[in-house]
Amino acid sequence: MENDRKKEQQPAFEIADIFRAHGHDYRNTHLLTLDQIQVMQAIEQCRTQALGGHVDVCEKGCGYFHISYNSCRNRHCPKCQGLSKLKWVEQRIERLLPTHYFHMVVTLPHELNPLILYNKELMFSMLFRTASRALLDYALTWDRLGAQIGFTCVLHTWSQDLSFHPHLHIVATGGGLDPTQSRWIASRTNFLVPVKALSRHVRELFCNGLQEAFEEGKLSFPDSLLHLESRQDFLRFLRKRGRQKWVVYCKKPFGSAEQVVRYIGRYTHRVAISNHRLLDFADGRVSFKARDNSDPSKSRTVTLSAEEFIRRFLLHVLPSGFVRIRHYGLMASTNVNTKLEKARSLIMQAPATGHQSAEPQTDQAEPKTWQEIFFQLTGIDLTVCPRCGSGIIRKPLSFLDTLQNAREQTVVNSS
Repeated sequence: MENDRKKEQQPAFEIADIFRAHGHDYRNTHLLTLDQIQVMQAIEQCRTQALGGHVDVCEKGCGYFHISYNSCRNRHCPKCQGLSKLKWVEQRIERLLPTHYFHMVVTLPHELNPLILYNKELMFSMLFRTASRALLDYALTWDRLGAQIGFTCVLHTWSQDLSFHPHLHIVATGGGLDPTQSRWIASRTNFLVPVKALSRHVRELFCNGLQEAFEEGKLSFPDSLLHLESRQDFLRFLRKRGRQKWVVYCKKPFGSAEQVVRYIGRYTHRVAISNHRLLDFADGRVSFKARDNSDPSKSRTVTLSAEEFIRRFLLHVLPSGFVRIRHYGLMASTNVNTKLEKARSLIMQAPATGHQSAEPQTDQAEPKTWQEIFFQLTGIDLTVCPRCGSGIIRKPLSFLDTLQNAREQTVVNSS
């Protein structure tokens, strides 16, 4: 009973261990941004006494006590996303429409990566803006749909081996409101819009935006691309990107609102790599699991030096305050109480078809405290003593007398 909370498999190694062992040397030998330094320090201090904490003591005096240190709550920390994810999903359930959904991915050419790394906020914002505009425009003007759809975009910047790979995950409604807002137009269950045409539209809008940013002097260039400061060279570079095939594809559509919730929760608060993917950390080298691109059902082992692992991890640190989850069309905040509700009403009034899915349950009591949320997520009640089943008294970590008494009681019981 007492060990129930310890049954959750803890990873043998953590990213924090790598940062603590090699982070100081890395900071002293590499030029880092303030955001990257803050992320490293937050992960190193997460759930340590440096951030303070509390002591759980059994109210019946059975001798149980447990020290819990505070989390850093940094969005790049692999240990601080579970509750944030659940809270976010709970808030979003009510915005789901009783219809099918599509999962789309928009990827930028890797030749743009050096430029993106030097202009993260500008170019990530441009990716959101151009991909959302292209999808909204195409859904509204394509004669086989002609509707305003709703969708959520989530920015990811990594591949399985932690390389820089910026792309957007998009969850889009399978249909939308007609221009008069008087009819819900459902898409086919296996097709939303032509992705090849959408890809060309995204490419055109992004390249136009990139040229505009250059003309306005908003771009910074790394040493490897200093030649692009010449307008002639930059336009030549841009023309090459305009002739490339940009990867935009649509995955298998979701079949129910429940699947949408599971998907959104899995992707919205994901960090570049979780602690559970780490396999080994010794002699200055890090090994971790990655999906085998030739066979996604299998995994492969990637081994990097600790220095290279830290470098790759820090590639994915977002600019401070940058919003990586954004909503458009029917899902935009300005439309939530108007067009979104109109769409819901029209869908519910329409005859039941294979296009619709069960209405998500929104009448269940929502958890109010983080302990209640944790219980809903794991089934573990943190307010109950795992040794005798009585209640838990929570004391600040600075309450040293309580801590000392608990330790002394433990020694007595064990003897």
